[in-house]
Amino acid sequence: MTLYGEKPPPTDDRPTVQVTAVSWPGGEPEPTGSGGRPAAGSRFRRGRLLLAGGVTAAVLAAVAGAGAYAYAGDIPRGTTVLGAELGGLSRTDAARELRTALERRAGALSAPVRVTVGERTAEVKPADVGLAVDVEATVAAAAAADAHPVSRLVGSRSVDPVVTVDVDRLDAALRTVVGRRGREMTMPTIIFTGTTPKPVYPKPSLTLDPPRSAEAVKAAWLDNRPATVPLVEKHPATTREEVDRLLDELAKPAVAAPVTLTTEKGSLTIPASAIAGSLRFSADEAGKMVPRVDVKRLRTALGDGLAKIEVEPQNAGLTIAGGKPKVVPGRAGQQLDGAALSRDLLAVLPKADGRTVTAQLEPAEPELSETKLAELGIKERVSTFTTRFPGGLSSPRSQNIVQAAKDVDGTIVKPGETFSLNGHTGERGYDQGYQDAPVIVDGKLVPGVGGGVSQFTTTIFNAAYYAGMEDVEHKPHSYWFDRYPAVIESTIFWPDLDFKFRNNTQHGVLIDTAYTASTITVSMWSTKIYDSVKTEYGPRRNTTSPKTIHLEPGPKCIPSNGIDGFSQDAFRVIRKDGKVVKREKFSWTYQAEPKYVCGPEPS
Repeated sequence: MTLYGEKPPPTDDRPTVQVTAVSWPGGEPEPTGSGGRPAAGSRFRRGRLLLAGGVTAAVLAAVAGAGAYAYAGDIPRGTTVLGAELGGLSRTDAARELRTALERRAGALSAPVRVTVGERTAEVKPADVGLAVDVEATVAAAAAADAHPVSRLVGSRSVDPVVTVDVDRLDAALRTVVGRRGREMTMPTIIFTGTTPKPVYPKPSLTLDPPRSAEAVKAAWLDNRPATVPLVEKHPATTREEVDRLLDELAKPAVAAPVTLTTEKGSLTIPASAIAGSLRFSADEAGKMVPRVDVKRLRTALGDGLAKIEVEPQNAGLTIAGGKPKVVPGRAGQQLDGAALSRDLLAVLPKADGRTVTAQLEPAEPELSETKLAELGIKERVSTFTTRFPGGLSSPRSQNIVQAAKDVDGTIVKPGETFSLNGHTGERGYDQGYQDAPVIVDGKLVPGVGGGVSQFTTTIFNAAYYAGMEDVEHKPHSYWFDRYPAVIESTIFWPDLDFKFRNNTQHGVLIDTAYTASTITVSMWSTKIYDSVKTEYGPRRNTTSPKTIHLEPGPKCIPSNGIDGFSQDAFRVIRKDGKVVKREKFSWTYQAEPKYVCGPEPS
């Protein structure tokens, strides 16, 4: 008997059902009337019955056997991934089989992918950008593959593997390939030259689209072929027309007249120059330009005028008294509500009349209270370093050293914060109390404002170094001066060269400075966490001798005796709990400082 509508399994053991007719013992054929129906009033005498029950059982057994075959395992039969047959397997066995298949292709999958971006080509190593087949995700996709019951018996399907890639790392690698072919987006803005607003119109970038780049590289990696990654134009959200509208409707009228600021403590005038200095047109990453009033810049621009209305809060601090840190209480202040002032001022700037803003004064608590200060754990001196200087306190160079020390004294660096010497002192000019003294420019000493601050930089660098702080930025001098330790020293120059360290501990750090007529000392106070921090030196090498250079005599000529140049390594060795926990290498090569003579060469 053939089961219509179903194809028999291709194997030879598919079920066969034999149907047999049987007679009841002693039975007689049943009389029939017209049409072959039983005659009226006749009795059943003999009948034949198909063994329908046996047929049904056999059919169900056949269907059940075929179903069990088709639905065995978690993965539909006939399913392959990268040529590996996973059909009929459990998820665990399928994952094992797929990993085996990947091991066979390890050579091809680990080979660099040749990538072309524009006209430039480079190779990307799969391991460097996280290219890999996610086995578990791929098996899950194979198990979820849509397969009709018949297809499960005789069909087949190929499932694409799930490929992962670190999009950020890939994007960083591809950007080195892009080079000058790319173009940064010109963000829209409006800037002020004095009180004159000038538009900066948006321009699209020509750049990578990270998701598209990832898809292109993933497909090429699987197929073992080169990848072509497209460069796409991305336009800023704010258009040229919108920039012009903001220019005409806000920027120009904003500086057309002053604004009157009224408070409960009196009024003051915000001049056009202060408005121009605080009105900012900033664009987000998508290039959408949003105007705002920068209240911090506004406070700076108003200067003493605002100081008559506001009382700035004072942070709690520390001073060293009797060899121990002593808390200096903070003080609450009273300041204008910055968010409300920014909002309300922005609202009146487009107006020709009614340019008055009423601002509210609110209590302002110090950022660092006595309670928070106590939680920083500043309780003992963890390092100190002293350097000596000639000339006494009357020389301009010494005064610059002392001024820098005063600018930094009492600074508290919280856990995780980075201290910047340039950021703390700002530009070191005449207005900030600095004087002319010798500085090194283009390899020779010349007069320059702030000369000598590099000695303070070396001193604070060493204090941070021996406190175990993380070195973020420093640069030794071009020439070695014997008043400094070799290699473990630093120069500074506004704004290009800075000294920075990061407080990499769980405790706060207090910077304490002190000076005498011939010394400058910087100490770090915190909680001691290391047994010791010491320096081990390697031998000097590659020594070079100075040459003699004659300069034109005059006030700008500063003679020098010349200093040998050399290379050397220094190792910071940090011990904790009796063990070396860190050993850091610092290396530097000093040039030979020429012997400068103010005058002509002897004839």
